[in-house]
Amino acid sequence: MAAKPVVALVGRPNVGKSTLFNRLTRSRDALVADLPGLTRDRHYGEGRLGPRPFLVVDTGGFEPVVKEGILAQMARQTLAAVDECDVVIFLVDGRLGVTPQDLQIAQQLRRTGRPCLLAVNKLEGLTGEGRTGEFYELGLGEPHAISSAHGDGVYSLIELALAQVPEPESAPDSDEDDELQEDGLPRAGLRVAIVGRPNVGKSTLINSLLGEERVIAFDMPGTTRDAIEVPFERNGVRYRLIDTAGLRRKGKVFEAVEKFSVIKTLQAISDAHVAVLLLDAQQDISDQDAHIAGFVTESGRALVVGINKWDGLDVVARDEVKRQIARKLPFISWARFHHLSALKGHGIDSLMRSVLAAYAAATRKLSTPKLTRALREAVERQQPPRKGPIRPKLRYAHQGGQNPPIVVVHGNSLDQVSDVYKRYLEAQFRTKFDLEGTPLRIEWKVSKNPYAPTE
Repeated sequence: MAAKPVVALVGRPNVGKSTLFNRLTRSRDALVADLPGLTRDRHYGEGRLGPRPFLVVDTGGFEPVVKEGILAQMARQTLAAVDECDVVIFLVDGRLGVTPQDLQIAQQLRRTGRPCLLAVNKLEGLTGEGRTGEFYELGLGEPHAISSAHGDGVYSLIELALAQVPEPESAPDSDEDDELQEDGLPRAGLRVAIVGRPNVGKSTLINSLLGEERVIAFDMPGTTRDAIEVPFERNGVRYRLIDTAGLRRKGKVFEAVEKFSVIKTLQAISDAHVAVLLLDAQQDISDQDAHIAGFVTESGRALVVGINKWDGLDVVARDEVKRQIARKLPFISWARFHHLSALKGHGIDSLMRSVLAAYAAATRKLSTPKLTRALREAVERQQPPRKGPIRPKLRYAHQGGQNPPIVVVHGNSLDQVSDVYKRYLEAQFRTKFDLEGTPLRIEWKVSKNPYAPTE
């Protein structure tokens, strides 16, 4: 599976990087690297140009000549983002012109050797080389006039950026990846990504998985930026473990080095069939945990949650962990949660059984008659509420996709269906078809009026 291109947004403060980030990701949310010692975080999100997805990294204001303090830490984070990306978009302020700081940043970017596009921002409604000509001084090629706030020139800019990262030809093993065995599992092995914050026990869990009944375990070229796939077999099932903890081979012994890269985590989630989110029961459930869980959901990946180091807690502490999970992770209540001790191997068998069950749910085939029957039973039990004089009519449903399951509901006035009723329908479908462990998406398709005039 091809890795998504990574685009880093770089520039001095207040040139419009975050505005461009929000436009590219079509949201105001982002996965944030909140590692200890980071004064200003890098933000990560997913964008899409036509059928091609990509990852975007938003950085803090770049002050390349400052050697200490907050600004120096921000500069280090910017350079780290440049190091892990495929192409850089360097933003400058078209209304202020070239500044000494822009010249310093351009010099740093040329040294990295990364492909770089120069975007002259804040030129809404202003075009022509007369507005961008002075920026040739930066030595980064043609300046591209854009407006992050209004969207002018943004599509063309990201199209040029992705052109710097040629789309790979189909991977040699892609056919094998898609081929299923009689039991419904991928012939090449079920891809499982172990994700989570640093020091939650990912390495320990990985070593426990590889240490029991290990048939084969060796380094394979995996996704970009050093993520590694390790084939192994457990209880007769073939897996391909996508490691995000920096798994390395030393002789015949695997060393698991706790090393965190948000890009590797996002790539691993995108490339996996199932993600295992590991939490540390002896640490507070953090916003970072919620961001990672949110990205798993947005990516449509099946999910199993492991709560590690559970054996070290008393009853009071366990109750507090449960309260934190209910408060901060309610949006993944559909996932199975397991209490583990990765060090002692407790709970790992049940965790892996849930991985298989989550994949089965994500790829389950749902027949149109059964879906329609379930829809009608749900409506009979509770009709969608009226909105003014209009009550939505839900007529029938069919499956629109797998992994994650997509249910397409046909009817009339479906834009009037409330969010509360959508959640009710989702719960009904989950219960009826045993869809625990996978996101479920409901799409609406309004029936056409055969008597409506045609253009």
